[in-house]
Amino acid sequence: MLRALCRGNRLINPTSFRPTFLFTRTFFTSPSKSYQSLTHESSSSGDIDNMASKEAKMSLKAPKGTRDWSGPDMLLRDHVFETISNVFKLHGGTPLDTPVFELRDILSGKYGEDQKLIYNLEDQGGELCALRYDLTVPFARWLAMNNVQQIKRYQIAKVYRRDQPAIARGRMREFYQCDFDIAGQYDPMIPDAEILRVICETFQALDQEIVIKLNHRKILDGLFAVAGVPADKLRPISSAVDKLDKEPWDVVKKEMVEQKGLPEEVADKIGQIVLNKGTIDEMIQFIRSDEGLAANDEIKAGLSDMDLLAAYSKEFDVFDKVSFDLSLARGLDYYTGVIYEVIQKPTSNKEESRYPGKPTKTKEETSAGVGSIAAGGRYDNLVGMYGKKQIPCVGISFGVDRIFTILKARQADKASRARQVDVFVMAFGGKEFDGLLLPRMSVARQLWEAGIRAEFSQKVKPRLPQQFKAADDVPLAVILGQDELADGKVRIKVLGAGKGGDEKDKDDKDQGLLVSREDLVAEVKKLLQTSTLPIR
Repeated sequence: MLRALCRGNRLINPTSFRPTFLFTRTFFTSPSKSYQSLTHESSSSGDIDNMASKEAKMSLKAPKGTRDWSGPDMLLRDHVFETISNVFKLHGGTPLDTPVFELRDILSGKYGEDQKLIYNLEDQGGELCALRYDLTVPFARWLAMNNVQQIKRYQIAKVYRRDQPAIARGRMREFYQCDFDIAGQYDPMIPDAEILRVICETFQALDQEIVIKLNHRKILDGLFAVAGVPADKLRPISSAVDKLDKEPWDVVKKEMVEQKGLPEEVADKIGQIVLNKGTIDEMIQFIRSDEGLAANDEIKAGLSDMDLLAAYSKEFDVFDKVSFDLSLARGLDYYTGVIYEVIQKPTSNKEESRYPGKPTKTKEETSAGVGSIAAGGRYDNLVGMYGKKQIPCVGISFGVDRIFTILKARQADKASRARQVDVFVMAFGGKEFDGLLLPRMSVARQLWEAGIRAEFSQKVKPRLPQQFKAADDVPLAVILGQDELADGKVRIKVLGAGKGGDEKDKDDKDQGLLVSREDLVAEVKKLLQTSTLPIR
């Protein structure tokens, strides 16, 4: 017994020793229970293996119609955000953020036939909610809820649509919008003209040639009425006309007649009118030359607005960017006045006023596969749906994902690559070389403090090929050597043109510019600004 209580010259206290019968309860259970226990353990082990197998077979991908952003793509996207928001701020815009989901009642009945594209959420706490479809309706809800009477607001955020995605053309289910809206009581068409200026300034800053397609909801509704469209079919017919930028007239007419129940002769009258476009002045004259159209009260009101817009757009120097296109309809139900749609400028000058066939796509649209890159309009009655007082509004929404698609395609055409680092800090040495980690850290810190994007190898004693590989796409190298450091100096070297760092650079006759640590920052900035630096 004494031997049983001793382990390695240690005496186990008998008072802490468990009685033997406790062990016998464990080891002398019935055979059936033991078997069940072993079977259960074996089954659990099998379940774990099956789960691991299923996880191994799982397809790791982003949900359909979404994407991950990283590296150069994210830098380009952030550049678009910054460029657009700077224009918004220039015009006195105030930032706003709203929840990513809203009450279903807030969103319902605002989007016409696109209502089916809203993502509804399950009831998680007594409220029926849905993901926001755009940023306009949440903005109107915010205005009414906070009794805001006047504001220039901008918002950059994601929206969600249960659409058929086409990622290559920038059509997503989750995507960013950048909105700028002017809310409040103002004299007619002054805010609408400023929106045109905001559009032009934004795309000028992005170095993008555009055309602003423009129409007026009152003119469109008036010409529908003159053509004989019943009042209850105005919005469905408007949605059909809005497809003329994607479909030929025959297809749109067929939808009007066979699906919307419109008489064929009425559809023909619509086609004779909406297949026209030109400058604002040209189209005002075209509409007024038709006695039937000119006599309609809604068309009269719309033309009065367009007269003002023509004058204001000339003063804002945007008149030549605008195409008054009677086929532009914008299918959303809440628009009440001017409506906008922005496309890339066609490269061909052979444009005609009429286009009974399918519209010819521009070179940019063909290569990038995108359509409109911004859209918006006036919505004077939307806020009143949520509050007691109407607050007139007009705004524009920029489609960041489509703009990104165009800019990335153009970037690829120029064979340019986004540069994330400007300087790579290297160190070389002979047999006694210890990596010079601390000096490399010191130089990197010096560059960071000066606002220069820099990196160094995260190895104590990096090998030469590793450093050159890490310097791929970096235009400048700061080279540290033991002898130079002893004299308080380093070398600055321009890496190979057209490619990243290359190990052969160390053997070039040009060993770089030898500078003191005190002059390092100034010399690096000077080289980064020179036009002879290799494009990265």
